[in-house]
Amino acid sequence: MTREEKQALVDELSGKMQSHNSFYIVDASVMSVAKINEFRRLAFNRGLEYKVYKNTFIRKALDTLGHDTSEMDAALKGQSGVLFSTESGSAPAKMLRDFYKSQAYPRGVEPKPVLKGAYVDASIYIGSNQLEGLTSIKGKQELLGELIGLLQSPAKNVISALSSGGNKLAGILKTLSEKEAA
Repeated sequence: MTREEKQALVDELSGKMQSHNSFYIVDASVMSVAKINEFRRLAFNRGLEYKVYKNTFIRKALDTLGHDTSEMDAALKGQSGVLFSTESGSAPAKMLRDFYKSQAYPRGVEPKPVLKGAYVDASIYIGSNQLEGLTSIKGKQELLGELIGLLQSPAKNVISALSSGGNKLAGILKTLSEKEAA
């Protein structure tokens, strides 16, 4: 591979990292071809992209992000594949969790592919023990939806109280007017 081809590959990877709000680095080195194909198919069906890169290419692409990504060096050992997500930071984690469940790994056996590290909205998570926490990360759209719901809640309560109070007041006035007329 020529130097220009290598640089083009790093530029492509760097562009993907900058355009995706999250990506996960996984190791699928000991998986069979059939299992890797099943994993890729599941990723594709969920709108994720999985591709294997050399660790040096990943390191060079990480350097272009403009953040301190030195923590990711711990994840850049052995074979590395990158799982990209445009949806939310938790989508790859949920896909990994579901893939593990579908494979029915016995206790004590580390499920494959192994999560080595994750980059989610400029935050770095290292190690497979981070998977459960990553599944609960809420995306930008989810957080905005919750915020809007919280902001609307007090206004709805005030409107509800005013409208129900108006009905009660009208009922009381009607009852009083009927008593005076009688």
